[in-house]
Amino acid sequence: MSHGQPRRPQNPVKYGDIFSVFGDLARRPVAKEDAAMMQTAETTVFGQTQKGGPAAVMQSAADHNKKAGLVGHRDVTDIAGDEGVTVIETAVPGARVVTESVGGQIVGQYTQARPLAQTVAASVVQKGAITIGEALEATAQTDGEKPVDQSDAAAIQAAEVRATGTNFITPGGLAASAQSAAARKEAANREEEKIKLKEVISSATAKLPADKAVTRLDAEGVMSAELRNNPNVATHPGGVADSIAAAARLNENVNA
Repeated sequence: MSHGQPRRPQNPVKYGDIFSVFGDLARRPVAKEDAAMMQTAETTVFGQTQKGGPAAVMQSAADHNKKAGLVGHRDVTDIAGDEGVTVIETAVPGARVVTESVGGQIVGQYTQARPLAQTVAASVVQKGAITIGEALEATAQTDGEKPVDQSDAAAIQAAEVRATGTNFITPGGLAASAQSAAARKEAANREEEKIKLKEVISSATAKLPADKAVTRLDAEGVMSAELRNNPNVATHPGGVADSIAAAARLNENVNA
């Protein structure tokens, strides 16, 4: 009896097969360039890739897909290419938390203890000024029923980065919650499945590890992030960017 060439697998290894992710990302095959980007990100933070970490798992899946002829050598998953892969270190009291994400969805998280003396103190807020956290809470009042989309998530992330003064995204914080909500909106089949702005930012001041008075530069940064991620290249009336901009104007008038 003659044996032909082994049959190639019909289905590639997808993100949903190796990580607890959902929506479009779960259905995407893991590509070589995705794994390479995660390896670079891990090396930047840890000094090396993590044994058994997301980069290693992605590399194994990508190798399988490549050898099976299911993805090309230079292929990159559209979500990873458009939204990126990230490895973010966040300072918390007595420890640091490292979160790894693909397309805004968490695929790995580590907590490492460290001396309390190394933790970062919260920013001092100028008396009488409107803070970034307060401006976000105001958005929950003016536009709270709006389902969170990618432009909202980008604006909230920009606001959090400016409030804390770092490039770190707090796990479970405003930006992470907004990114998760935006991804859920894209995967949702029914309106009631979508997460609304008020559910993410109604307690913004309590969720931010640090806060600061809103400035014109903060407003410009948040507005730029919202515009870049809106297909119509416009801010949403009463949305995050509008509220931050209004707070900046009020603070300037107070200090004039």
